[in-house]
Amino acid sequence: MEKLDIKSMTMDVLKKEISLLKLPKFRAMQVFRWLQRGVTHFDEMTDLSKETRAQLEKHYWIPSVKVVQKRTSKDGTVKFLFRLYDGEMVEAVLMNYHHGYSICISTQVGCKMNCSFCATGKSGFSRDLLPSEMLGQIQAAQAEEAVRVSNIVLMGMGEPLDNYENVLRFLELVSHPDGMNIGMRHISLSTCGIVDKIYALAEKRLQLTLSVSLHAPNDQIRGRTMPVNRRWNIEQLLAACRYYAKKTGRRISFEYAMIHDVNDSEACARELASRLQGMLAHVNLIPVNDVTGAGYKKSGRGQLQKFASILETCGCTATVRRTLGADIEASCGQLRGKYEGGDRDEG
Repeated sequence: MEKLDIKSMTMDVLKKEISLLKLPKFRAMQVFRWLQRGVTHFDEMTDLSKETRAQLEKHYWIPSVKVVQKRTSKDGTVKFLFRLYDGEMVEAVLMNYHHGYSICISTQVGCKMNCSFCATGKSGFSRDLLPSEMLGQIQAAQAEEAVRVSNIVLMGMGEPLDNYENVLRFLELVSHPDGMNIGMRHISLSTCGIVDKIYALAEKRLQLTLSVSLHAPNDQIRGRTMPVNRRWNIEQLLAACRYYAKKTGRRISFEYAMIHDVNDSEACARELASRLQGMLAHVNLIPVNDVTGAGYKKSGRGQLQKFASILETCGCTATVRRTLGADIEASCGQLRGKYEGGDRDEG
């Protein structure tokens, strides 16, 4: 009989499993709380009898997430490389802000989307992450650094909406009052534009922040840098975003990686502002990552500020994002690629 991943079970599912084992109902809450604390073995559940632990061990398993490598930036940002139960590796980034600790986690091993400016896409796609493995990244980072995470960003390796069901279950688990109890308003989910799943997510009316990787004001530019645009163009994507904002009452956050001489002209700024006119939205301008082989150059600081000023003048709010962890290659996909390529210093 194949063992089941008990850590990915919601409270309702766990209660049913405990019932099938003929165990008292209150055991479900005990087990759930232990799993949410980050235990990796049933023997760590010390308020359960030895017989109960053996019974759980017989039917279930707890997927492991172990720190393989970490790098700490001079600004305090910590980049983690984790090894999963099957040897696959993913990355996460822990950031210290004035409001507390935020963590950017991965949702897949690799990515299918193949955006030209993203290091993760260059490594191909292996598999989806389990809800338990998403939780495990947060728990492992908290344990390693002895901190408490208060904000979560699903913007690491992978496309969250391409792993839709597992991500939804993770969101239910991480926000549970008897678990980590991190509210939806403290969670951001990033997508490159999986339009049908944006509509599906809108119907859930979750109060998380939807962050959309736009990176271009028109299909000509976006189609060159983001293959997903060939499936859903900008017009279709923005229609889904408007529906999401109307359905949830939540502002959309648009990510815009500024690439020198590609998408950073004044004309691009004006076109972008016209596209977003009347939408409940905010634009985050980000200097593009230095991804080996991509051949892209970051826009200068002055160009970023000018682009933001044009957007603001046209009635579109914008922020030039502060870059954290640049000295440790904090953008997801870079550390994994170097490790697998033989660069295994423990930095």
